[in-house]
Amino acid sequence: MLVVMEKSAKKENIEKVCKIIESMGYKSHKIPGPSRTVVCVTGNDKKIYPEKILTIEGVKEIVHVSKPYKLVSREVKPDDTVIKLKNTSIGSNKISIIAGPCAVESREQIFEIAEELSKRDVKILRGGAYKPRTSPYSFQGLGEKGLEYLALAGEKFNLSIISEVLDTESFPIIENYVDIIQIGSRNMQNFSLLKKAGKSNKPIFLKRGFSSTLNEFLLAAEYIISEGNPNVILCERGIRTFSNETRFTLDISAIPILKKMTHLPIIVDPSHAAGIRDLVEPLSKAGIAAGADGLMIEVHTNPDAALSDSAQTISIESFDKLLSKINVIKTL
Repeated sequence: MLVVMEKSAKKENIEKVCKIIESMGYKSHKIPGPSRTVVCVTGNDKKIYPEKILTIEGVKEIVHVSKPYKLVSREVKPDDTVIKLKNTSIGSNKISIIAGPCAVESREQIFEIAEELSKRDVKILRGGAYKPRTSPYSFQGLGEKGLEYLALAGEKFNLSIISEVLDTESFPIIENYVDIIQIGSRNMQNFSLLKKAGKSNKPIFLKRGFSSTLNEFLLAAEYIISEGNPNVILCERGIRTFSNETRFTLDISAIPILKKMTHLPIIVDPSHAAGIRDLVEPLSKAGIAAGADGLMIEVHTNPDAALSDSAQTISIESFDKLLSKINVIKTL
């Protein structure tokens, strides 16, 4: 349920609405907008009788939300959410590029890549420190030392940084170093981790599970926002289908559909979808043409020597070509 306030509603009246909602045993979520403030009610499995609320000065109307997800819905917030970082923003009518290696391998490696990316006006550096690998014998990352290197590179080259969290135990460590916390596809329905992310003051980068519907994807985001963190970025990274020509199948149709369903920004990860570096550029172009707010791309100065996901990692030279193509699409 939504309580829609008049544009001129006073702060004390909005607070009064929230107190009444909470006295009924529900949660209230204030969602300010350019033309109105909305108070969203969650936890209401049974009917709410709105008489007490409608009599409060400044209340315009009460709207019942039909979707199973509430706070991520455009019914609740028609305007696009913009995620503000220290040096840039995501979702503000410009294409955001997140780039870097799959894994931080050494101080020298991440500094070299960060320097090259900063020359190309990339604002967000990615790099894994704790790596969830299919094989237990694959490189698992450098742990906290990798985060230290990542943070130092971000500071030196004025880059925001993003890295993946694997569990609630390592969450405080990740949170201490990064500007954006990534929750990977395997953890999309790790509900204890989602709730932990909802209590963080850092933006959360949520990847779609590779067998998840869009409703399940948005409900995972709802878990985070319902705990108090409104700064969620969605990532379409490919789903598992019957095709084995690529690692996963990039769901291009999900981008315009999600744009109608939610106000949250949407990033495409062509690297994980393809699993093949030659496909990263065409999938990137398709994602931007479909309306994505940006891309997450695995880039390395020596892709063939990368310790993680080398087959899908592109070189700096290939990254330059990709950026030039993306810039053309942005002008269309």
